[in-house]
Amino acid sequence: MTSDLPRNAGMPFDPSVIAGCRVNTPATLRRAATLPAQRSLKKDWQAAWLARAISMIDLTTLSGDDTPGRVRRLCAKALSPVRADLLDAIGLPHLTTGAVCVYHEMVPVAVEALEGRLPVAAVSTGFPAGLSPFDLRLAEIERSVAAGATEIDIVISRRHVLTGNWAALYDETAQMRAACGAAHMKAILATGELGTLKNVMAASMVCMMAGSDFIKTSTGKEAVNATLPVSLVMMRAIRAYEAASGYKVGYKPAGGVSKAKDALVYLALLKEELGDRWLRPDLFRFGASSLLGDIERQLEHHVTGRYSVGHRHALG
Repeated sequence: MTSDLPRNAGMPFDPSVIAGCRVNTPATLRRAATLPAQRSLKKDWQAAWLARAISMIDLTTLSGDDTPGRVRRLCAKALSPVRADLLDAIGLPHLTTGAVCVYHEMVPVAVEALEGRLPVAAVSTGFPAGLSPFDLRLAEIERSVAAGATEIDIVISRRHVLTGNWAALYDETAQMRAACGAAHMKAILATGELGTLKNVMAASMVCMMAGSDFIKTSTGKEAVNATLPVSLVMMRAIRAYEAASGYKVGYKPAGGVSKAKDALVYLALLKEELGDRWLRPDLFRFGASSLLGDIERQLEHHVTGRYSVGHRHALG
């Protein structure tokens, strides 16, 4: 991940930061509910924002039946995410996604297929539950980095959040960050399993204090994944952390963002809450795969005036 920003160095654990976390839940829900109806993009503006969304997708395959062939096809799609004639028509012939995200076992395949043209992200630390022995979780990070992954998506121990053991969450996350070395770390909070928005805010702050480069909503395997209320809380945590530390931390909604119109709403929220600097791949990613197909359909309609059937834009 190339960036002109200093990497988040973290902060010493401070329980007062956690004690100071506040979330006005009714106001958060109200703002999230009204946002989609209040933001609308049309024609060239919509196409430009959708192209920007493509550049910030972590194109992902995390299935038990992944094969080297499937991963190579995914990498080819990441490098050429939209039909060449459509990209030429909108003036972006070299557009790619932000990265490719796979299990550790498939990291060497993705590294070989991408040839350094895009980052390879690996899900590690006993993904998705994060309940394997801690030494094995650290070893998995180190092995993924050694195999060529330049981004590591770790999962936190949800029990530390649910029991209020914030020091343990900080210590574990800091050790994972150290194991990543030069690879950037995205901390997956599994927000659908944290119980309250206040817990989401506190967990976000702890992970950033421990040195996370990104905070991420979900594994994509929970019953509830990325939502607008959770995203609003996490973005405001990022803003509060920057004010306290001076470091900008990235944000990644994952799971549940599958339609182009939904991606536009997330980008509008991001611009309003954090500003234009977050509208780049080094500070924002969508954890998605099906989203790309719908965006490609919308771009075809923009260029030709006709909607395409979904299977013409299949990923695999």
